[in-house]
Parts: sequence; C-alpha cells; structure tokens
Amino acid sequence: MPETDTTAEPDEGGQEHPQFLAHHFDTPRQQFNAGKLGMWIFLVTEILLFSGLFCAYVVYRANHPEIFIYAHRFLDKNLGALNTCVLIFSSLTMAWAVRSAQLERKAALALLLSVTLLCGFVFLGVKYVEYRHKWHEGLLWANRYAPRAEAAEETDGEQPIEPRNVGVFFSIYFMMTGLHGLHVIAGMGAIAWVLRRSIRGDFNRGYFGPVDYVGLYWHLVDLIWIYLFPLLYLIH
Repeated sequence: MPETDTTAEPDEGGQEHPQFLAHHFDTPRQQFNAGKLGMWIFLVTEILLFSGLFCAYVVYRANHPEIFIYAHRFLDKNLGALNTCVLIFSSLTMAWAVRSAQLERKAALALLLSVTLLCGFVFLGVKYVEYRHKWHEGLLWANRYAPRAEAAEETDGEQPIEPRNVGVFFSIYFMMTGLHGLHVIAGMGAIAWVLRRSIRGDFNRGYFGPVDYVGLYWHLVDLIWIYLFPLLYLIH
C-alpha cells in the first residue's frame, strides 16, 4: 500500500507535491484506494458480461446435451491446454511484476511485463491456429449443417451420430472465446502502456497503482479462460 510518492515537485505554494498525485486527491494512498475500488467495480461489470454467456451455455447444454457431446470432438484439447498453461504462467509473471513495482525493482518490472506481453502473443497465436482450422473445416457460427463426420474422433470403432443444429455449439464457442480474445488484446494494450511507463521510470514504492490495476484485469482474463477451457474442451 503506497504511503507517499517519492518523486515530488513543488506546487504553486512552494510545497512539494507528488508528481503523479491528481489534484482531486489529498494523498497517494487515497488515490490508490480510489483507483483500486474503481477497478473492482469495472471487473464486476466484466463478470456480469460473461455471466450472460455462461448462462446461455448452461441453458442450451441442458436442453441439447447431444450437440455438446458431439461437437466438442472438433476442438483440440492439446491446444486448449497449452493456452491454459500460457495464461496461468502469465498470471505468475504479472503478479511478480506488481511486486517488483512495489519494491522499486525497475529492471525486473520491465522484464516481467515483457514476458507477460509475450505470453499474450503466444495465446493469440494458438487461437489463430484453432480458428484457422475451424474456418477450413467449415465449423463456423450459426452453421445449419453438422460438421463433416470424418473430422470427428471415432468412439469404440464407430463414428458418432451427427445431431441437428451442431452449428449452435460453434456459435457459442466463437462468441465466448472471441469475446475473451478481445479482452486479451485489451489487456495486452494495457500491459504495453505500463511497460512503456516502467521503462520511463514512472513507478516507485509510493506510486505503482497502474501496474496493480492492470494486473487485476489480467488475472480476471486468465480466470475466465480457466472456466472456458473445461466447459468447451473437456466436459463430455
């Protein structure tokens, strides 16, 4: 928790004023707490946004389980697991970056933010491979036809029976993973912003709020994927 901003400059009255303290706050601590509260409120709205999609998933799966049992075979569990590991590791580096900002370890902060940003690029690269495969196989959203049977895995030597309206599964798949991907891109943009500021030397023991706020957002993005992976890729 910040106490004072060690980087200060004189104000109009000749008294030292913390460099990054906004005029409508009295102390750096008050500014940090207000920013933290605002970020938590924002994250609650993000949770509500994804909750609607999770509800749609639950309702449709409960009414048409045969579609999910069949269509999940077209998702690559290995790529999904790889992306899960990448995001979990990026959460570690992001949390470590926040701690480095608190301890004023500027070189470590820049390095850890860079690694986290790299993990974001890896995640998006893997999603590109998955999306590209779906596109070539015709496994698209709102597709009125079932996917080609030869693309599915065999079960006990027999091809699974194709249910109707399998495209609804891929509509849910692309909506949930696509919206999550947009949040990953937004998080990467925020990380790039704090990385630039960390290289400039803006953060210290008394002022590290932006790194903390971005870290909270990135952890939420990772947490959402941890739910998406088993729901879409693993549950039969």
